[in-house]
Amino acid sequence: MSAAETLDADLDAFRTEARAWIASNFPASLKGKPALQFMEGFGSQEPDFLKWKAAMGAKGWGVPTWPREWGGGGLSRTQTRVLQQELAQAGAFNPIGGMGVMMFGPTLLEYGTEEQKRRFMPGIVNGTTRWCQGYSEPGAGSDLASLRTQCVDKGDHYLINGQKIWTSGAQFADWCFCLVRTDNSKKHEGISFITIDMKSPGVEPKPIKLISGASVFCETFFTDVKVPKDQLVGTLNDGWTIAKRLLQFERQNIAGGGSGAAGTAAVYDLEHAARDYVGLENGKVADRDLRSRITAHKMEARAFQMTIRRSEEEAKAGKGPSAAASVMKYAMAKINQERTELLVETLGTQGLGWEGDAYNPREVMAMRTMLRAKGNSIEGGTSEVNLNVVSKRVLGLLDHK
Repeated sequence: MSAAETLDADLDAFRTEARAWIASNFPASLKGKPALQFMEGFGSQEPDFLKWKAAMGAKGWGVPTWPREWGGGGLSRTQTRVLQQELAQAGAFNPIGGMGVMMFGPTLLEYGTEEQKRRFMPGIVNGTTRWCQGYSEPGAGSDLASLRTQCVDKGDHYLINGQKIWTSGAQFADWCFCLVRTDNSKKHEGISFITIDMKSPGVEPKPIKLISGASVFCETFFTDVKVPKDQLVGTLNDGWTIAKRLLQFERQNIAGGGSGAAGTAAVYDLEHAARDYVGLENGKVADRDLRSRITAHKMEARAFQMTIRRSEEEAKAGKGPSAAASVMKYAMAKINQERTELLVETLGTQGLGWEGDAYNPREVMAMRTMLRAKGNSIEGGTSEVNLNVVSKRVLGLLDHK
């Protein structure tokens, strides 16, 4: 048997295993329901949901490519695609996610101590610990390195004072991975990366109501917060290196759908919405211009999906995401915003609803989702910042003096 035939046989065996396991463990009551929405409470507390989450966590398939040593599935990228296909076929979903999986977990695997991994990885891989991100501040957004949240060495602990903004899900979070200033004489070299228990005295998250009507972001205040020294990740004043690596993981996961890239698919499929709300003429969507723009969008979205797949394949031989993740994140933001705007346009006046009996829930969500998508070009690094990363680190262009 050739190597290719052996690989195919192994994949077939794994597919059979995955299909049987899903059939035995996935509760029928959850079939077709949406996956985890971590920023709105980290998922349902329904018994069947918790049962499914526990099963996926124990199997390691919530984080299928992570090492078995730390609770992951130890699967190859190819096996992971097979698993995703089988989950979709069964109407199932991955119930384990959030910022622990998207950002902090893979960063911890690279930079954390053995003790930190033993402490934090179980809650991440089992979906029992919620994490939030303490990066942006009122005066430090795109220029993140200008952050001023102070972290002072008090001998046996650190004392933190400052404020963060846009801390997604902070009102629900158990822990925060946070950038703090430990040296005021330097900019990038004076930043450290630390974990903070959100139940610590002096931690106060305040939800921010967004234009979409949701409150998934918070401003978070730290007032004389005591943090044990063993919660420092990496070395003192080397947090900027870790922060940049985490942003690569964040951008890669956002591009792959971790922040709503496919969210509008659950609201309405564009093509079907056009048929229902615009109507057909000779078997085609009646509005020729709209039909053309929907077709162009679907082609762009498909090309993006194929590019993501190619990027994953290229990353196999590497050590995770690279600066090219900024390309994917930029494209995702643009494509998702185009999609949500096209959907609202397609629904016509029914796409303008906010509340009331005149609009069905999916029509209302179309508008709210479109407004929420405006944040896609800000979160995970603004589109402008990502374009700068691409120009400098992907294309190798230099700043003009």
